[in-house]
Amino acid sequence: MSSLHNNSIESNSEKQIVLNLSPSPSLSPRDRARILRKIDWHLLPFVTVFYLLSFLDRANVGNAKVAGMATDLKLTGFRYNIAAAVFFIPYSFAEVPSNIALKLFRPSRWIPSIMVVWGVVMTLMCLVRSYQSLVVARTFLGFAEAGLAPGVNYYICLWYPRSERSKRIAIFFSSASLAGAFGGLLAYGIERMEGVGGLHGWQWIFCLEGIATVLVAIPSFFYMHDYPETAKFLTESERSYIIDVLKQDSNKLSSRFDTRFIWQAIKDYKTYVQSLIYLGLLVPGYAIALFSPTIINELGYSAANAQLLSVPPFAAGCIGTIIFGIYSDKHNLRGPYIIGGALVSLVGYILLYCSVRAGPSYVGACLAAAGVYPTVAVALAWAGSSAGGDLKRGVVIAMVIGLGNFGGICSSFIYIDPPRFHIGHGTIMGFLSLAIIMSLFAMWDYNRLNKKKEAQCEAENISDDRGYEFEDMGDDSPLFRYTI
Repeated sequence: MSSLHNNSIESNSEKQIVLNLSPSPSLSPRDRARILRKIDWHLLPFVTVFYLLSFLDRANVGNAKVAGMATDLKLTGFRYNIAAAVFFIPYSFAEVPSNIALKLFRPSRWIPSIMVVWGVVMTLMCLVRSYQSLVVARTFLGFAEAGLAPGVNYYICLWYPRSERSKRIAIFFSSASLAGAFGGLLAYGIERMEGVGGLHGWQWIFCLEGIATVLVAIPSFFYMHDYPETAKFLTESERSYIIDVLKQDSNKLSSRFDTRFIWQAIKDYKTYVQSLIYLGLLVPGYAIALFSPTIINELGYSAANAQLLSVPPFAAGCIGTIIFGIYSDKHNLRGPYIIGGALVSLVGYILLYCSVRAGPSYVGACLAAAGVYPTVAVALAWAGSSAGGDLKRGVVIAMVIGLGNFGGICSSFIYIDPPRFHIGHGTIMGFLSLAIIMSLFAMWDYNRLNKKKEAQCEAENISDDRGYEFEDMGDDSPLFRYTI
């Protein structure tokens, strides 16, 4: 039924667009900004809170470890690393099927449903009593959370043109670094519940954060909007404008469901270039989330102070994420911002690697987070804007996030030599260098392809009014241009 419903929506949408092929009355910049702000107010609060809870729930194992979980569950040797890593195995493999499901079902049904499931799993994690049960719970959590990150990125692409996506992705992704900051404060307070109800403080961290996720998910079934075509908060003129803008932005590429577009995404080498960029950024990103309390603790601070001192690095990352998102959209550039942020993070990790004093090392931790977190949102926007056609874009985003999330497995096993953690810091410097090198290659390649397409359009007299001839070609269409 949902599939038929979506097909009818797309069909109605196409009819509307055909009727509006003649130039629509031009809107002033103020009116365009007003419509986008209206969409922002109805969409971004939902997706920002969703992602905040997602990141909080997947990373709180780091806070729980410092709060006593490692001692109570006897997480000796590599046991904590394994428990942290098992989350990312199902999380990586379930990304693509989840985004295909989002295409077949309504976002307001799919996204809240997976939130309820992972919220229940997170709540029940307060009952774990052994290393083995922790591993099983983290595995199920990975399955449940897998659809959120690619789903929200794809959802943003259904509402905004490419030039407006980076700042929106930055806003909701900034909630990840906000979750890191808030998670440290929250853990500091919840630890004081030690012994309440017969539970340890770290068990209450899992319980309360899981309940919060379920409480947010339930009303989302009723208040989350699916598509511009069905949004009740838009007037008819606003709806027509947004549909027109999205169709023009997609260069009239097909939005229907067809398995050929899935194969286009899988066979495209650019998907794997973007995946390597994302991987190079995500390893340090996850390492900061999973190990920053431990790293700060090893600098000589108490466990409680380590929870509090983990807040400023994440706060810096949150502010940087929003700034990068705004200006990368303003300049319509992605690669230079990724390279710049990665270089800042690299300086931070060099300080962590070389310094023997707590002060400079802590500054390095702040720079590491402030540099890398802003680049992740820009990289996701770049991956989405580099794929043509709705379904291919959804699959590419899911593949980039899925393949990149294998970095979570890697980051779980590199911090093994306290107190200086040379292996971990050195490994992350290598991954940041990978992101920089692949970003330089992508910028060169996209510039080359854009020039090639411009020459083809000029030689064959191809203009926008012939867009429907190339609707099944995805970003191989001569009318499609890559963002650099």
